[in-house]
Amino acid sequence: MSRTEQTFGVLVVVQAAHSAEECWNRLWESFPPARFVAGLVSTDHARGFLLANLVLVAFAAWCFFWPVRRQWTIAVPLLWFWVAIETINGLVHPLWSLREGGYTPGVATAPLLFFLAIYLAMQLRRR
Repeated sequence: MSRTEQTFGVLVVVQAAHSAEECWNRLWESFPPARFVAGLVSTDHARGFLLANLVLVAFAAWCFFWPVRRQWTIAVPLLWFWVAIETINGLVHPLWSLREGGYTPGVATAPLLFFLAIYLAMQLRRR
């Protein structure tokens, strides 16, 4: 397995932990974009947010096990998609916590997502 594949695999696991942190700490109750996404999925925001996160993590796992591991042509654009998503995720959570003046759901794992996304981007640029 290449370093790029390993990095993305770790990113998928950290995203799963991040999603669990957000769900456990009820992100949709305090962060309007999360409430909006949850509402798109279900009128029960807790259920909608959980389902949205399950789909996100399942998609990440699918990307890892099929396009990335099997080196499909679409793998590199998908990896860049994940770099963008996780860079934004990794920046927004700490900025939101600074604005709120304390812990906000997701901030504990967000820096890991940010650093993994930057590391993955560096690997993709070397290709």
